[in-house]
Amino acid sequence: MDINFELYKIFYTVARVGNITKASKELMISQPAISKSIKNLEDALGGELFIRTKRGVILTSEGKEFYNYIKKALEYIYSAENKFKDFINLETGNIKIGISTTLTKEFLLPYLQDFHKKYPKINIEIVTNIASELIPMLKNGLIDLVIFNVVEENYSDIEVIKCKKIHDCFVVNKDYHELLNRKIALKELNQYPLILQSISSNTRKILDNTAKKYNVVLKPNIELASYTLVVEFAKIGLGIGYATKEYIQKEIENKKLFILDIKEEIPERYIGIALSKTHLPSFSAKKLVEFITKI
Repeated sequence: MDINFELYKIFYTVARVGNITKASKELMISQPAISKSIKNLEDALGGELFIRTKRGVILTSEGKEFYNYIKKALEYIYSAENKFKDFINLETGNIKIGISTTLTKEFLLPYLQDFHKKYPKINIEIVTNIASELIPMLKNGLIDLVIFNVVEENYSDIEVIKCKKIHDCFVVNKDYHELLNRKIALKELNQYPLILQSISSNTRKILDNTAKKYNVVLKPNIELASYTLVVEFAKIGLGIGYATKEYIQKEIENKKLFILDIKEEIPERYIGIALSKTHLPSFSAKKLVEFITKI
């Protein structure tokens, strides 16, 4: 049965106020138009909804039952409309972000702080893992966006927005002072204890790809899942660590770490946001992306 939704709205209003004249004023529709709409609805349903009286209209017993259902249906629809407006106005919503613990601390937190101040009713959920685990979750619609270290490869069904340029470097503490006054080739690093992130991390993948261009295979003595631990291990002199300059400014200023001068060029890279092409992001997720990228 294909009945115009407007007929239900007119029926609901007439039944609620009990008078076609009052309904006409509320709906800003002429009385004849309302009467015709009620007649069309009754014809479509195959039965009378109202008993006409001098004082107005009274619902039939079937009309009363019908009204109860229509009332609930319209309340759901109006609630849905209001909820949708809340989503648009960011009065409610949920964002599920996939990100590493390092990028949460070093990149995302300041944005989250400002975003939460402006949109305090948006619930934010953080899922921490490596990018190779998060991207499939994004594709399956389990998270709204992934913030990660961009690897130059083709991501099917994924849009990548580059956000911030960062620079990597090899660092040591003062125990390795003999390395600080000269240029060092990448292949020489294998002569010293080398501390790198695990091979599953994007940071490590980017480094290995860079080394490969110079026909070098780096062989770490220590591999760690945590970027923070790489920095901490280098600070206490356990070897040469691979770090991001933007994240270790305090350690450099306090002379707890020193950057090695590498002969080969270590290319700059990007922190990026990955969005699914097959699952549309929510209004709140889109707003956070705009917030970060300043679109």
